[in-house]
Amino acid sequence: MKDKLVTMAHGGGGRATSELVQAVFLPRLGNLELMELGDAAVLNLDGQKLALTTDSFVVSPPFFPGGDIGRLAICGTVNDLTAAGAVPLYLTVGVILEEGFPLAELKRVVASMAEAADEAGVKVVAGDTKVVERGKGDGLFLNTSGLGLLRNPPPRWSQARPGDRVLVNGPIGEHGAAVISRRSGFDLDSPVQSDCAPLNDLIGTLWEEGLGQHIRAMRDPTRGGVATALAELAARMELGIRVDESALPISPAVSGVCDMLGFDPLYLANEGKMLIVIDASVADAAVDLLRKHRYGAEAAIIGELTDEFKGVRVRTPYGGHKRVDVAEGELLPRIC
Repeated sequence: MKDKLVTMAHGGGGRATSELVQAVFLPRLGNLELMELGDAAVLNLDGQKLALTTDSFVVSPPFFPGGDIGRLAICGTVNDLTAAGAVPLYLTVGVILEEGFPLAELKRVVASMAEAADEAGVKVVAGDTKVVERGKGDGLFLNTSGLGLLRNPPPRWSQARPGDRVLVNGPIGEHGAAVISRRSGFDLDSPVQSDCAPLNDLIGTLWEEGLGQHIRAMRDPTRGGVATALAELAARMELGIRVDESALPISPAVSGVCDMLGFDPLYLANEGKMLIVIDASVADAAVDLLRKHRYGAEAAIIGELTDEFKGVRVRTPYGGHKRVDVAEGELLPRIC
């Protein structure tokens, strides 16, 4: 690594994060399960396939339009397990509090966590609480771990083929736009709401209707947004992904925030979206099914796999193409 000190970019989920993981953590901690670098580790325990994940949440501000750090922690962990093709079951929560944090706000966060866990059908079965001195913790941080059972059949990366379609279950960039709007104090006519939501029930319908066996891969496009997640998918599958820019679902409110601040919605964080790579023969049926669910009402096919190039290219409405890659630097600090 060229960097000698940790920077904010190392926590952004883009290239700097990947370099940190590759240079510092994997050389000493790497093993077969960890080297997969998925949203969750897939483990085989006496023939039972499990998914295990962990995540930390440091979002600032902790309360934002459409959610708060408590809902974010539960939904984010549930969605990581879901992206691995698992049924989420149990969660743990570690709470790091700064001295002086208002108990009324803590109760509000815990209530939000309980509501999100109930919605997702998961249980918080263990936890830990620590308090740090005033000025050394920035209010409230949460750490979660999640355990789930792998679905049968699970997503099969190795079966990805040119022509497979890429789906997303709704408008992108809403979480990132909501947080930056609150942080910047914007008084918008149509405030952006975070898309923070548990997606296990939505994705579960694909298995219930027999479409799960056609899923090649899924990715939860949080830090670094859809662009970074697509780039990671393309690299993992060793294929290219051609995205149709006109097919990308982007709300007018998100477009407005991006126009004001110069952001690209492809790189803004999502907390209630799932990218799904699926066999082309069932892609339309999958979209129709997703649209019947409240968290998939605006699901769309946004691209397809190809062997004509590597990486991700976005086809513009004017007939040109632009390359997108993993996020560089830190677009939006403390987004999750």
